[in-house]
Amino acid sequence: MGSESAAVEMLRREIPLVAAGKEDGDGSFVLGAGDDGRNVGLVLIDIVNGFCTVGAGNLAPAAPDAQIAAMVEESDKLAKVFCERNWPVFSLLDTHFPDKPEPPYPPHCIIGTGEENLVPALQWLEEAPNVTVRRKSCINGFIGSIRDDGSNAFADWVKAHQIKVVLVLGICTDVCVLDFVATALAARNVGMVPPLEDVVVYSRGCATYGLPGHPQELMHHVGLYIAQGRGAKIVHRVSIGS
Repeated sequence: MGSESAAVEMLRREIPLVAAGKEDGDGSFVLGAGDDGRNVGLVLIDIVNGFCTVGAGNLAPAAPDAQIAAMVEESDKLAKVFCERNWPVFSLLDTHFPDKPEPPYPPHCIIGTGEENLVPALQWLEEAPNVTVRRKSCINGFIGSIRDDGSNAFADWVKAHQIKVVLVLGICTDVCVLDFVATALAARNVGMVPPLEDVVVYSRGCATYGLPGHPQELMHHVGLYIAQGRGAKIVHRVSIGS
């Protein structure tokens, strides 16, 4: 732990995050009346048992994990804010068929195992009228939103609600979250997701896993830093405008 902490501190010095925000980059994002009037949509990425619930599968935490628990708590809190106000929410759920592997990862989130379902704290989302649930069979949620006819569920959601800003939370910061954010920004740049303007990533609302060769705090920072380099705005606090 000591060596990881030292490495994380070094990274924070060498490749710092430039926090976005309303007041001189204070790292805060204000929802509602405190925002600049642009429509905001909430995107939740892969907050499923197979990645978050202890012992739920090959890629689930083996023991209680503080970073993952905080991500789930923040996701639940913000999702309730959005649902109380009937604001749009888009929830991506990693879901796989048993005969279609996803190398280099072991089998995970297989249909029918329960791993592919929302964590208990968020299962209420499936009944919320303002929530769009999209199951995906690949790491990248933007690619996973492509339907059989070539249309894209995420792009259609953005257009239908005239969303100009998406606020992104989920797991893993450096894998599924990063892939989605980078692709959404690339799509924005070529006019594929009008009227989307900004992708905001909430650092405390994201998490990754910790294993030998993949130190959790370090890779969480790296994921956020790369997302920032692709054009995402990183925030550390989200509040509700009066």
